Amino acid sequence: MRFGKTLMVVGVGLAALLLSGCETVQPWEKGNLADYTMRDDRDELESVMTAHVTFSREASTGGEGVGGGGCGCN
Repeated sequence: MRFGKTLMVVGVGLAALLLSGCETVQPWEKGNLADYTMRDDRDELESVMTAHVTFSREASTGGEGVGGGGCGCN
C-alpha cells in the first residue's frame, strides 16, 4: 500500500514537471509575442467591462494607469 502511494506521488510530480510550460524564446520569435493579437487590451470594450466588474466586486477604483513620478505633476 505504501509503495503505491509513493509511486503515485512520484508520478504526479513527474507529470507536473514534464507538463510545465517552460520554454526559451529565441530572439527571432519575440516578434510573434509582440504582435497586436497577443495583447490583452486590444478590445477597448472588454477592458472597460473588466474594469467595471473589478470595481463592482472589489469596491475600489483606479490603479490601472501609470502614476506620476512623485512630484505631484500628474
